[in-house]
Amino acid sequence: MSSKKQSFVPYANEADVVSVGKLMIENRLDRITLSGDVDLTADKIGLAHARRLQEVLGEIVAKLEAMTLPAELPPPAVGEVDNPFN
Repeated sequence: MSSKKQSFVPYANEADVVSVGKLMIENRLDRITLSGDVDLTADKIGLAHARRLQEVLGEIVAKLEAMTLPAELPPPAVGEVDNPFN
């Protein structure tokens, strides 16, 4: 885990990514995507990972609680583009 704390404002942009172990927490305007994995081992590194994960999830929950939320978001629009290598 990096010793430098990364700034993360949930739902603020389409660019921020926080890593906790091999878990990636990706910012979007309408969703947060978690992918990968992290082992919360019973040692100092595991504790640091758990604390960072708790901190980021707490920020996400606080932001969601402060928002007026719909019952459910529609699925993201997915389109196809021509292969530029053809």
